[in-house]
Amino acid sequence: MRPIRAVCLGTATLATLLACTPVAAAATDAGSDQAGDKGRTITVLAEVQQVTRFPENPDSPKQGDQVAVRSLLFDEEHNQIGETHGSCVTTRGGADEAEQCLVTYILPGGQLTTQGVYFNYLDQGPFDSAITGGTGKYKKARGWVHSTTESKPPETPTVVRRFTIHLA
Repeated sequence: MRPIRAVCLGTATLATLLACTPVAAAATDAGSDQAGDKGRTITVLAEVQQVTRFPENPDSPKQGDQVAVRSLLFDEEHNQIGETHGSCVTTRGGADEAEQCLVTYILPGGQLTTQGVYFNYLDQGPFDSAITGGTGKYKKARGWVHSTTESKPPETPTVVRRFTIHLA
């Protein structure tokens, strides 16, 4: 069974994540407003703007550590279309770290909230989180968000992640 991983945007290396460089971004919105949100997919790129881990543990995260993070969301023309705000608490420290994360996506027309556990932030691998609710045109939202890393330090000064939002 594959673990579910939460949306925690770029909790890797603090020093390198605070810088941000524009990147090419992609966004698609498959589905129609007539059909409502059911079966709709939205894809955006996120660039980390701020991330703070406290207390700072230079060696590795320990149980009870927290992370606060904010990213900007972009469409395919690299127009900013929203942002994310999130917080995570380390529930298992060490090399096989796990974090319980809550993230809100602010999108045109409303907000989406997500929740889940994110494993091993150092590898910046793919993860999934559950959509737990929303506001505005997303007020009855359910589904999941799949996240993959597009680039990360040292290739770029910041972590860039692709979010595919599946509205069920």
